[in-house]
Amino acid sequence: MTRLLSMAILLGFASINAHAATLPVAATDVADSWDSIYWFLVWTSVVFFVGIVAAMIIFVVKYRKEVHKKSKYIEGHTGLEIIWTVIPSILLFVMFGWGWVVYKDMIKAPSDAMEVHVIGKQWLWQFMYKNGTSSIGDLYVPVNKPVKLVMSSEDVLHSFFVPNFRVKSDVVPGMYTYVWFEAKVPGIHQIFCTEYCGTSHSGMLGRVIALKDDQWKEWLSGKKIDIDSLPADPSFPGFRANALGEGLPTAQASGSKGGQLSLAEKGKALTTAKGCVACHSSDGTKLVGPSYKGIFDTDVKLADGKTVKIDENYIRESIENPTAKVVEGYPPSMPPYKGLLTEEEIMAITEYIKSLK
Repeated sequence: MTRLLSMAILLGFASINAHAATLPVAATDVADSWDSIYWFLVWTSVVFFVGIVAAMIIFVVKYRKEVHKKSKYIEGHTGLEIIWTVIPSILLFVMFGWGWVVYKDMIKAPSDAMEVHVIGKQWLWQFMYKNGTSSIGDLYVPVNKPVKLVMSSEDVLHSFFVPNFRVKSDVVPGMYTYVWFEAKVPGIHQIFCTEYCGTSHSGMLGRVIALKDDQWKEWLSGKKIDIDSLPADPSFPGFRANALGEGLPTAQASGSKGGQLSLAEKGKALTTAKGCVACHSSDGTKLVGPSYKGIFDTDVKLADGKTVKIDENYIRESIENPTAKVVEGYPPSMPPYKGLLTEEEIMAITEYIKSLK
């Protein structure tokens, strides 16, 4: 019995150690928090596993059936029943509370987070920065600075996942989803799409290029960064040489260049080109439609009496289906722009509206 119990414990420890060796690098504080919860769950499971198996073996031996021997009838034990009810309940509340605290930290980006717009499309990732720079496959970010991703899909459902950061979010057509992180480890971190999105789903790869302050400033100024000189991703070394997948675009991003329009400036130009300025002002003047000035992240009352917050998803819906949520005091006269604007154009207009404080 002792030998069987020892073997079960050793197999459990061997499995844990083998799994620990395969965990991706924890490159964010959130990753450390999730790993702590993970190991708490693992060791809690080990303790219960060993205890249950030990009790099972003891009972099998002690109460085995013998000839001409009848097992003693065992009645309930109130104290034991309280213990096996209260202790697991406490553990469940601890797991829930701990997970909820970490989850809240993970989904709520700091107010000073740098925003990057992300477009998922078959089968690549496009990243758009506020200064007007756009990159495919490689997301450039500074270390030790929070970064918020505002994401949408151009075609089908995708899922953005950075294992080293322990962050993942679905990327959905027709709406915006969000995820944020603060990279602590400079170098290359692998990006995967974890939602089947078509024949080349497995090749929809990308990289987060986390740069130190001096490298980040160089990239912003338009200088090309030697990616091969950066620390490789030890968790996924095989993806370093071809981060975008064989046969897929491998465009190298570059920093901002002189004369390049920022994302907000592109949005401003689009509001003129698409005729938006005929009904919406940027200085607070009331026209046919509400002014863009200072409306982002505020509450607005609708014609049906409801109140909604103006965020990226509200702006997007108002562009594509303007009669869905009409602001009180304004006529439902705006035509729908669904299908008339690309993802890039919608993001640019949204960024312009957000910039009008």
